[in-house]
Amino acid sequence: MASSEQSNVVAQKFPGLEGANSIGQQESNQSTFRRNLVARLSRFLRHEWSVAVLYLFLDVVSWIAIYAIVGWFRRDAFYATPFQFFVIDLIQLAVIVQALYFIGGYDRAVEKRTLIYATEHVLTIMAAAAVSAMLIYSAATFDQTMKPSRGVLLLSFMIFLPVSLFYRRWIRKYVVASSANRSFLVIGSGTAATRFYEAYQNSPNGQQLDFVDLSNERVGQPIAGEGSPVVKGNLARKLNDLGEHYSGIILTERADSLGTQLLERLVRAQFQHTRVYTLESFYETHWRYVPLNIVDPVWPLQTGFQLARTSPYHYLKRFFDVVVSAVALIVCAPLFALIALLIRVGEGRPVFFRQERIGRDAKPFIVFKFRTMLLDSNKTDADIYTRKGDPRITAIGSWLRKLRLDELPQLWNVFKGDMSLIGPRAEWTKCAERYEQTIPFYHFRHLVKPGITGWAQVNYPYGESDEDAVEKLQYDLYYIRHYSLKLDAMIVLKTVHTMLFGKGR
Repeated sequence: MASSEQSNVVAQKFPGLEGANSIGQQESNQSTFRRNLVARLSRFLRHEWSVAVLYLFLDVVSWIAIYAIVGWFRRDAFYATPFQFFVIDLIQLAVIVQALYFIGGYDRAVEKRTLIYATEHVLTIMAAAAVSAMLIYSAATFDQTMKPSRGVLLLSFMIFLPVSLFYRRWIRKYVVASSANRSFLVIGSGTAATRFYEAYQNSPNGQQLDFVDLSNERVGQPIAGEGSPVVKGNLARKLNDLGEHYSGIILTERADSLGTQLLERLVRAQFQHTRVYTLESFYETHWRYVPLNIVDPVWPLQTGFQLARTSPYHYLKRFFDVVVSAVALIVCAPLFALIALLIRVGEGRPVFFRQERIGRDAKPFIVFKFRTMLLDSNKTDADIYTRKGDPRITAIGSWLRKLRLDELPQLWNVFKGDMSLIGPRAEWTKCAERYEQTIPFYHFRHLVKPGITGWAQVNYPYGESDEDAVEKLQYDLYYIRHYSLKLDAMIVLKTVHTMLFGKGR
C-alpha cells in the first residue's frame, strides 16, 4: 500500500517519469521479443530440411502477393476467372521454383551472400521470366479469354528478383549463426581424416571439427601437426549429445570397420536429427567435387550414377546440342566474320586453330577454335600450358580468351557430334596421354563427351600444372556422377557469369 502511494506521489511530482518508464518497458518487451524470435528461428534452422521449406514458403507467398498486387494496381484483365488466375500463377511458380532449384536456391550448403550467387540469381529469374512469358503467351493463343499483360508480368518479376534475393541473404545469415556454436563430429583419426582436415582448412567452411578415435590410440594427439585439433575419445558420450553440439557426423573410416552397434546408432541419427556423411557425400554436398583418394576402379559401377547410355536425358541433350549449335552458328555468322577479319588483319593467317583432342570413349577428333596464339606455339619443346601473361598470346587473342569468343568455332564440333555444349574440357592428345600415365582414373572423364563449357571450367581456374589437372579432374568426376539437366543448367548460368565478368584465359 505504501509503495503504491509512493509511486503516485512520484508520478505527481515528476509526470514525465511514468511515461519514460512505460516507454522503457515497451522497448524492453520488444527487445525480448526479438531475442526470442531470433532464438526460435535459429533452432528451426538447425534442421536439415528447414531452410528449403522456408525459402519455398517465402517464394510462394511473395510471388502470389506481388503478382496479385501488381495486377490489381494496373487493372489487369489477364484472367477471366479465379481458376484461370490460379493456373497461370501455378505455371509461373513452377518455373521459378525449378529455376532456383537448378542453382541451389533451396540448398542449405550454398552460400547466398556472394556476388557469384547474386549474379546467378539474377540470371535465373530473368530466364524464368522469359520461359514464363513463352508458356503464357503460347497458352493465350489457344484461349482467347486470356489477355496477357506484358507490363504486369515484367514488373512482377522485377519486384520479385530483389525481394527473393534479400530474404535469402537474410536467412543465410541466421543459418550461419545457428551453426556457429556447433561442430562437425569426425569419426576417425587415420590418414583419411588427416587429408580431410587439410582439405577442410582450404575450404570456406567455418565450423569447427571434433575428431574422435575409435581405438583410442591417438587420443590427445593433434590430427595434423601443431595447431590442428586434438583427437578425442569417448564417442558414446558424444553420440548421446548430438543435437546441441554437432550439426553433422563425418565418417572417415570404412563402414566395415565401425561395428554393427555403431552403424545402427548412426543410421538412427541420420533418420532422426543429425546428418551423417561419408567422405564422398560430404565432398559432393559441400564442395561439389569427388576426391580422387576415394575413387577406385569400380567407382562408375556404384549406385546413384545418373549417366547411362539408355538415359532419356542422354538423347534429349544430343537433340538440344544439335538445335542450339545450328541456331548459334547461323545467328553468330556476322560475329564469326568480324572476328575472322580482325585476326586476319591484325595477326595474319591462319584464322582458325586446329588441334587433335580426345573425345568420348577416348576417340580423337579435330577441334576448331579462333587462333589466339602466335604460330608454332605447339612445337614439341613448347610449354603445354597457357599461363597468365603468356607472351605467345596475341593482343586480339587475349580479348577473345577473356570473353570466351575463341571457343565459338567449337559449335561446329558440337553440331557434328564430336563434342557437347556442356562436358569436361576436350584435352589435347599430348596432354591426355601424359595425364593418363600420371593421374589415377583420368580415363573416367572419357565416359562423356567433352564440352565447350563444363563443371570444372566454371569452378576452377585455368590449369597451369599437373596439380591443376588433378583438381579439375575431381570436378569432372562430380559432373559424371551427377550428369543431369539440373547440373547442366547450373553450368550454363555460371558460364554466362564468367563471360560477363571476363574471367576466361
